[in-house]
Amino acid sequence: MTEAAHIAVIPGDGIGVEVTEAALHLADRALARVGLPALRRDVIAAGAEYYKKTGQDIEPDGEARAGRGEAIFLGAIGLPSVRHADGTEISPHLRLRDLFQLYAGVRPVKAYPNAPQRLADPRAAGLDLVILRESTEGLFYSAAVHGRAEVFGDEAVHDIMRISRTTTEKLHRFGFRLAEKRRARGRPGVLTCVDKANVFTSQAFFRKIYDEVAGDFPDAKRAYAYVDAMALDLVRKPWEADVLVMENIFGDILSDLAGGLVGGMGMAACGEYGDDHALFQPAHGSAPDIMGQDKANPLAAVLSGAMMLEWLGERRDEPAYDGAARLIEAAVERGFAEGELRPMEFGGDMGCRAMVAALEARI
Repeated sequence: MTEAAHIAVIPGDGIGVEVTEAALHLADRALARVGLPALRRDVIAAGAEYYKKTGQDIEPDGEARAGRGEAIFLGAIGLPSVRHADGTEISPHLRLRDLFQLYAGVRPVKAYPNAPQRLADPRAAGLDLVILRESTEGLFYSAAVHGRAEVFGDEAVHDIMRISRTTTEKLHRFGFRLAEKRRARGRPGVLTCVDKANVFTSQAFFRKIYDEVAGDFPDAKRAYAYVDAMALDLVRKPWEADVLVMENIFGDILSDLAGGLVGGMGMAACGEYGDDHALFQPAHGSAPDIMGQDKANPLAAVLSGAMMLEWLGERRDEPAYDGAARLIEAAVERGFAEGELRPMEFGGDMGCRAMVAALEARI
């Protein structure tokens, strides 16, 4: 029998605990359906609550244990009321990105039937695009490790926009391969470079490397957009987008905008990939105002769990993991289509537990 996959689990803060349990419970059910053993979990304490108790944002051996997992699953981290002395929130997950070089942040943006459609145009019902966000550099480079920003007393702060050739080449290669996979599944397969190359030298460098890497993908479909124009187009005509690759802070902003087009952050799944490690998380916050009230929408976490199973299948060369991922995705699709998924986030009558039960029945 196949040995159980070993994952590091960081439930974190607020609703992170309940959506993590929801995602992993359904992942285990899907694995059982395809004849694979349940995930073996190593639960790691980290986040704002842990910081409030101990003065540390992750338990002493947490980073090393996270690195030993075949994948990392994170629920949500941060509480608005718990901050560092400089005013920033507790964010060990940014350091994990830096430590394990998780350079490719994948944010799928998919519309589901009977889920809220924020745009009136009927073409919005078929939205299916991906925002690919570099996750270790850009303007988040300073945020990943405290002390990288230059602080000049109480007069000025310089954060750093870092774009390196090594990381950016990897990112663009990842993007072109992702576009190829989507083209094989019937999508356009266009990789759009989103930048501000007309203003910033760092962004012109980002685009230059995109063009260089594209030479290794002669059949690739290329496109270009400035980030401000892309923000406009994500509202005017998002159905024309396929895979959008961009720097960290641009991706942080546009992925939330795009998430709003398909219902809200409760649908915002996320996978962050490096050469040897990957981390999966719902992209929403910890929502402490609804913690413990069974009001959370678990779908972002559930769909992130499906992304994790797909990664495990690729790493292990075991197609059954991918089959388990497809079971989860199909359960979400059918559940919405048949009106059996009605999250409170969208004004429905179903909390986290009811949503999990409905999905489990379909899996």
